[in-house]
Formats: sequence, C-alpha cells, structure tokens
Amino acid sequence: MFLDYFALGVLFFMVLTLFYGIIAIHDIPHLIAKKRNHPHQDAIHVAGWVSLFTLHAIWPFLFIWATLYREDRGWGIRTDGKLPSQVEAGAEIARLKARIAELEGEPQMRETA
Repeated sequence: MFLDYFALGVLFFMVLTLFYGIIAIHDIPHLIAKKRNHPHQDAIHVAGWVSLFTLHAIWPFLFIWATLYREDRGWGIRTDGKLPSQVEAGAEIARLKARIAELEGEPQMRETA
C-alpha cells in the first residue's frame, strides 16, 4: 500500500516538473529579449505563450528573433560588416553639406549650341 502512494507521489511530482519545465523553456526567448533590451520584447513574450498552443512550431523563430537584436549595435545587419559610428556619420554629413553649399555657390556654365 505504501508503494502505491509513493508511486502516485512520484508521478504527480514528475507531471508538475514537466509542466513547469515546458513553461520555463518557452520563456527563454523573452528572457533573452529582456536582457538585450529588445524593442519587441512584449511581442516575443506573447508569441512565446501562443507557441504553447501551436505545438511549439514558432518557438525556434522566436529564439532567432530575440537573439538578432543587441542594444549596442542594433540589428547588426550590414553587407560590408562595419559598424557605423555616429561621429563618423556626423562628420560625413557635415562634409557633404559643405560640398553642396560649394556647388550651389558656383555659377553653372552652360554650353550654348
């Protein structure tokens, strides 16, 4: 009789542990997004709960979505592999504005046919 109750207790414990484990695993993308200060962390959190009801089909995509963004470099998707610096960008804009002002100040020479 004791073994029956012990087995029932172990079974109950395992069901609760499995239930909690599934929920904890599905919350990993939200925790990653929260740590990285992701702009869509609330959407990732809700989509994680939705993935519980879609048989976990969208969970890998949530994981990818959460890991793509980093606060220090944004989305980080560039073709040349270089990270832009705001100082360099500001200097480039100032140089281009000076060049435009220089070109607008010169009289344009037109060829007459």
